[in-house]
Amino acid sequence: MAGRIRDEDIALVRERSPIADVIGEYLQLRNAGGGSLKGLCPFHDEKSPSFNVTPARGLYHCFGCGEGGDVIRFIQEIEQLSFVDAVEHLAQQAGIQLRYEHGGRSSRGDQGQRQRLIEAHRAAAAFYAERLLSPGAQEGRRFLSERGFTRADAETFGIGFAPPGWENLTTHLRKKGFTDKEIITAGLASQGRRGAYDKFRNRLVWPVREVTGEVVGFGARKLDPEDDGPKYLNTPETPIFKKGHLLYGLDLAKREIARNRQAVIVEGYTDVMACHLAGVPTAVATCGTSFGEEHAKVLRRMLLGRSNQGGEVIFTFDGDAAGQKAALRAFDETHGFSSDSFVAVQPDGLDPCDLRIQRGDGALRDLVASRKPLVEFVIRSRIVEHNLDTNEGRLAAIDAAAPIIATIRDAGLRQEYAKDLDKWTGFMDERQVLRRVAQHMGRPEGERRPARGRPARRCRRPGRPMSPPTTCATLHCSASARR
Repeated sequence: MAGRIRDEDIALVRERSPIADVIGEYLQLRNAGGGSLKGLCPFHDEKSPSFNVTPARGLYHCFGCGEGGDVIRFIQEIEQLSFVDAVEHLAQQAGIQLRYEHGGRSSRGDQGQRQRLIEAHRAAAAFYAERLLSPGAQEGRRFLSERGFTRADAETFGIGFAPPGWENLTTHLRKKGFTDKEIITAGLASQGRRGAYDKFRNRLVWPVREVTGEVVGFGARKLDPEDDGPKYLNTPETPIFKKGHLLYGLDLAKREIARNRQAVIVEGYTDVMACHLAGVPTAVATCGTSFGEEHAKVLRRMLLGRSNQGGEVIFTFDGDAAGQKAALRAFDETHGFSSDSFVAVQPDGLDPCDLRIQRGDGALRDLVASRKPLVEFVIRSRIVEHNLDTNEGRLAAIDAAAPIIATIRDAGLRQEYAKDLDKWTGFMDERQVLRRVAQHMGRPEGERRPARGRPARRCRRPGRPMSPPTTCATLHCSASARR
């Protein structure tokens, strides 16, 4: 077993890992004056930036939660790594070969678990990419071509092919020095009665990368219709693959998201590719799970621009029932989101990839440009469930939509949506609709007190009650103006 990392190598890692560059991979920093930078703290939830970075000293400090330290400490905290793993992570990024007190240069087995899993994924990604060019991958290449993707596009996104067979990748990784235990822990293989066998077989694979660009997992689509497996198969939860925190394409989109203060959420890997190639380079997708609170936190840090206000988050959904349900889930998750939340719906049900194929790049850009406030989409979705030809139906529609409007913090905007609700239902009595909304808030319009009979929920900030039904999903105590 290797000894401790040499002090001079640790110092070299700090020197060659500029703290502003490293932290800038995780959140948007802007000039704070006096040689400092600031941004939203990634370690606690806040609305205004209190996280400061001082490049000249190589230090960061949050005046909100008290977290602070150097670049190694930051990687320890943000990635939940040990000190050694954090140093090895930064050394890998900086191209530094570490030396240990007992044994000179480190051997493969001496490295921390995370770094070993990262290296296994790097080798797997290269293996899959090479196999995409093989004769056996003809069906995979045809799949990509039919969807308007070229060989160069496949290389840009790192697409590969997992060949049929039980041990193609496993055998390859064994030859690279990885143990079956490491391959299984990485999620690249499963444990069978006769040993490890490949997780992905006869599938196109998309590497899923962290924001820093490191491959931590894969998404795979089956190519054989007779295959009884799921259409899409993702890497299971592993020490480095946490699907609730990952957004596919974020490593490519992060700078455009920060520059344009816009993030477009799509549903699939090919949709991300289609958007980027059509001129919507801010597109990302979740990895086998719904958009959640942790995803929102990641995007908030990316979206913080020159003001304290976030940018736009645009969800794309189909116009069918499943799309509406997805929009409702997104609405629940984005309560309290500092960015304005929008939805772009393609009425004929075409996803972004199919839309680009059938109508061209311009149609996809137009779809994103046609966005409407997510709260409006949710309200209208509730309204259409009722018969607006009767008084009973109109009142039922109002009562179904009123709780949504009641969550809007801005009193003026809340009143405007209440008026819209009156028009959209054809009720033609604004005062009555406003009263209905106020009833669902549990207080007369304009007052701020908890709903009767229900205790006020508490925010994470001491002393700040929140009245139901408002939630605090991203925990910065005020919902977006466009809820």
